[in-house]
Amino acid sequence: MLSLLLVGVLLGFSNTTFSSGSVKTTIPSSTSQDATLSKDILRFNRELQIIKSEYVQPTSEHQLLQNAMQGMANGLDPHSSFLDADDLKELKTATTGEFSGLGLEVAMDEGLLRAVTPLDDGPARKAGIKPGDWILRINNTPIQGLTLQEAVKKMRGKIGTTIRLMLIRKGSHKPFMVNLTREAIRINSVKGRMLAPHFAYIRISSFQENTRKDLDQLMDQLQQKQKTPLWGLILDLRNNPGGLLIGASDVANAFLDPDKMQFKKLIVYTRGQAPEANMKIVAKPNHHIYQAPLVVLINQGSASGAEIVAGALQDNKRAVILGTKSFGKGSVQTVIPLDDTSAIKLTTAFYYTPAGRSIQASGIRPDILLDELQVNTVDTDPIDATYLHEAELKGHLKNDSVHKTIFEMPSTIEANDLVKNDYQLFEALNLLMAMAALHDIPIKTRT
Repeated sequence: MLSLLLVGVLLGFSNTTFSSGSVKTTIPSSTSQDATLSKDILRFNRELQIIKSEYVQPTSEHQLLQNAMQGMANGLDPHSSFLDADDLKELKTATTGEFSGLGLEVAMDEGLLRAVTPLDDGPARKAGIKPGDWILRINNTPIQGLTLQEAVKKMRGKIGTTIRLMLIRKGSHKPFMVNLTREAIRINSVKGRMLAPHFAYIRISSFQENTRKDLDQLMDQLQQKQKTPLWGLILDLRNNPGGLLIGASDVANAFLDPDKMQFKKLIVYTRGQAPEANMKIVAKPNHHIYQAPLVVLINQGSASGAEIVAGALQDNKRAVILGTKSFGKGSVQTVIPLDDTSAIKLTTAFYYTPAGRSIQASGIRPDILLDELQVNTVDTDPIDATYLHEAELKGHLKNDSVHKTIFEMPSTIEANDLVKNDYQLFEALNLLMAMAALHDIPIKTRT
């Protein structure tokens, strides 16, 4: 409605000319709000006139109006923007899972550019860029003074071309440089493997059109490989920047049984100004429901769709959320066409979890707060080797019964690698095994 109103008002002043003289326009008597709007439009026309006639270089009215449209959207919030033909093309390819660039999700925060999520297998992730790093310079250009759209355009480029970023990390007082080569970013959004007998790990890096289909196929493969029902699953949503709303809600639905849910089967709902911005997404019956214990990993790079999934599972007490607080992007962006070659990406609503919690700026707080830790060594404590057990005593009595351990951890080498490379995942596996031990697993499957 706002865009239509502004277009109508501008057309009403179409008889105003842009000349070096004063602008003469009759303002009809109206309410105070209408008078203010009329004055704003006069100022806009006057600014356009001055820039066109007095700027140091000739500038077309087309370019000035393009800049005005960009500024109108960019001034609303960090996620609203004007999209030209190139922006639209890139947005469409990104949602299908293939695009070119650095593989880095960024956001503007008080005039500074912050890395939100380095995508799996992308140049930024390979170069060691982490969520929360601040980008100070792109090549030789300082970030200060650039809009988010301008900064992103500077980081874009042809495949194979190089770019140099200056960054600074929290806790460090010295900036560091990173050289990157732009690549074709092909996102396989769902990956997974068995961490230990009966315990699976699935990583979802973003939510695309086929994410739920890929998840179902991977679950079937892991189940066939295991040959018996899974006893526990870790769902890794760390550094997942979100993606398509329908993709995220479908993934949440894979783990939620509508008959066992609270809050009227809600997965997520939205609230906005326009009637169409108010919607509810509810769980539907499906045959791929995974019902065993579930642990979800999140961190500060988990945003938007990842927060929707984590929030829905947390509110319905379906999973234990482990890690650090998520990013807090709880707003809905809608791409609204302006014509055949341009559109506006506009924030139209806020996300709410089934229990009514707003994700915006608050994020999802994990049930178990566990920061990322770097474990340098996992050597056996030499003192532990000095302890004796009954079986080592001379003449000990034998035990004729045999008891098998319910769960088997990965081999010592694999476990040590897990501790050193991903401590959060190691602890998630320990937690999952504890949950499974208390779960109603048939005794005959334990031996």
